[in-house]
Amino acid sequence: MQNASDTDLVDAARKGSDLAFEQLALRHSQALRSFLRGVCRDHALADDIAQDTLIRAWQRLDQLRDPAAFKSWLFGTGWRLVAEARRSAGRRAKREQDWSDTTEQVRPEGISPEEAIALEAAMKELTPDQRACISLCLAGGWSHGEASEVLDMPAGTIKSHIKRGRAKLLAALGGDA
Repeated sequence: MQNASDTDLVDAARKGSDLAFEQLALRHSQALRSFLRGVCRDHALADDIAQDTLIRAWQRLDQLRDPAAFKSWLFGTGWRLVAEARRSAGRRAKREQDWSDTTEQVRPEGISPEEAIALEAAMKELTPDQRACISLCLAGGWSHGEASEVLDMPAGTIKSHIKRGRAKLLAALGGDA
């Protein structure tokens, strides 16, 4: 089987030959790892992605249109997994930053850290005026008159910002108005 073409090995692997896929993996894994190491600049991550790539290739071998293009399909799969890893790392960094930002603030009793993160994200979607009114009146317990003085806005405008901001927050957090 070592002298068989990629096409022959793919065909045999599709028919259930573990040995055929093992030969494909042995044939291309070193080049795949080298490619991924160059792209990732992190050898451990590249090796993990290479292994995930081979597993995904085995699981999705029936999706390969042209068995002769196995190598490019395999490398394309690896490239997409690198992109997924980057997006995942970006989301993880964002969550950690949100967590860090939230844990530094005083959190009202009865609100879990996860709820505080969701609340902070929802607050960022409000206009600055709405955020200020919500922060003073709903979170800070200020009266509309006190907020009016501090923000130099009419009390009616304060009430309007609170009403609209509260509705947006409830919608973003999945609550009822």
